[in-house]
Amino acid sequence: MHTEKKTSPSTTQSSGSDPTPRTTQKARHILDNYYIGPARDPNVLEIWGYTDRLSYLPGEKVELRVSTTAVSYSIEIGRDGVNYQPLLQVSDLKGTYHDTPEDCSVNGCQWPVAYEFTIPETWQSGGYLVTLIGQRGDERVEEHHLFMVRRGPNQEQAPILLLCATGTWVAYNDWGGSNHYEGITGADGRQFSPILSIKRPWTRGFCKLPQGAPRALPVRQSVPGEMVRYPYMEWAYSYGYSKKYASAGWASYERHFVMWAEANGYQLDVATLHDLDGGASLLDGYQCIVFVGHDEYWSSNMRDAVDTYVDNGGHVARFAGNFLWQIRLENEGETQVCYKYTAVETDPVMNTNQQHLLTGAWEVPEVNRPGATTFGVNGLKGVYSGLGNCIGRGSGGFTIYRPNHWVFDQAHIGYGDVLGASSRIFGYEVDGLDYIIEDGLPFPVGKDAELAGLTILGVGLGTNEEADHGVWGETLYIGKTDAMWKAYALYGEVTPETVDKSLRGNGMMIHWPRGKGEIFTAATCEWVMGLTRGDMQVEQVTRNVLDRFIER
Repeated sequence: MHTEKKTSPSTTQSSGSDPTPRTTQKARHILDNYYIGPARDPNVLEIWGYTDRLSYLPGEKVELRVSTTAVSYSIEIGRDGVNYQPLLQVSDLKGTYHDTPEDCSVNGCQWPVAYEFTIPETWQSGGYLVTLIGQRGDERVEEHHLFMVRRGPNQEQAPILLLCATGTWVAYNDWGGSNHYEGITGADGRQFSPILSIKRPWTRGFCKLPQGAPRALPVRQSVPGEMVRYPYMEWAYSYGYSKKYASAGWASYERHFVMWAEANGYQLDVATLHDLDGGASLLDGYQCIVFVGHDEYWSSNMRDAVDTYVDNGGHVARFAGNFLWQIRLENEGETQVCYKYTAVETDPVMNTNQQHLLTGAWEVPEVNRPGATTFGVNGLKGVYSGLGNCIGRGSGGFTIYRPNHWVFDQAHIGYGDVLGASSRIFGYEVDGLDYIIEDGLPFPVGKDAELAGLTILGVGLGTNEEADHGVWGETLYIGKTDAMWKAYALYGEVTPETVDKSLRGNGMMIHWPRGKGEIFTAATCEWVMGLTRGDMQVEQVTRNVLDRFIER
């Protein structure tokens, strides 16, 4: 969610007091543009590539566009599952360098096709890693791209469909200068872009990561008295990766789930949220739809498709967090639009009959479609946990309140136990509900109480304020700016009272029979770490959900 470098009315004051602590005035080095992109220098050895689309069916043609200062280069394409399978290799291609427009992150790179091929009918659904290796004398450079292959019409359908969070991938992709957080647009050349193109490479770290790359949620709690650290950003600066690598992408999230699921005998098909925007029929015939990781950006069409699927008897397992922003896909899906904090002032659909498609947060009055009506939890009832000093010394897991629920069968969990603390599954962004404790059990309250039949299984705390402990030399990344924006978005003014109401949140694990279908949500980005790190209890809960939903 992080509201980096915004210029919305959330920073205005409606009273004489200033609710902003000193630590939200961020150091220059945190605000500076930092992005991966073309060097625009023929002396720098580099190679970049992208495909014309995010996903394909067997039998469809892939157009790979490559720009490189290498003399020659090679391509390897393989299915990136529990066993990586190289399936196509091409060597000794002539390197060609292409000029890249300054606005490539907004309008695309516009490079010509360098290599094209047709997806064989034998290629199975999954994520396909493209490895590009450029050579110039003794110098060598390697970069990566990724595309999805959907199930072909003549292939057997798996019981589970994993939908990759490509709305969030595009939002965080900083290749070429701009994303939905910061960038090189605007009058001063330092603003985020509400308009992004998919026709550019993925930033470094989205497709492939070295073993041990730090995550946004650190493996250990911060130590009282020490200056707060953000290890993933420090690592990114040190090794030349995007500082957004830990926030989105195949390598940080979906890949972890695919590896675990395939190793445990689950059959998956894979597609993208961009595919779902094009039609609800994508979900036909699947017993269970799965979402994992950081899944923040959705269109109205995507939500409509999931709502219809569940109401008609479908099952949704959402091991993901931060369901927050409405987007629009335009230009036949090649352009993603999200005006975010400035939507009320700048989105052209405001005050039209299309205002319900305003690209702001789902809960703001102008949109008024709370995320809980689809997944049982709301993004603005979160958001941060474990990032910096945002609950920097929290448990890292869900406190369990209803251990006798079928979700916890054979997981050795009792009332009050904390699920996933050892594997650090809770964070870095979470979604929640307003709730009350009665007789030691949580129940939704207020508008959230209208979600009939919803059961809260586990709870953790979230916040929109990064605590200031007054440590000398410390510069906070989040501060209180997110709370101020939330106060403006939900209450129309930034006062000490509205900011205070916007500071606190939570993350929920819920089960919700809805319509003829059923939803399980573990509203946290880091659930996949419980699977990757071999947390027996997290793995068992995951199996319980999947096995019930596919009648295994």
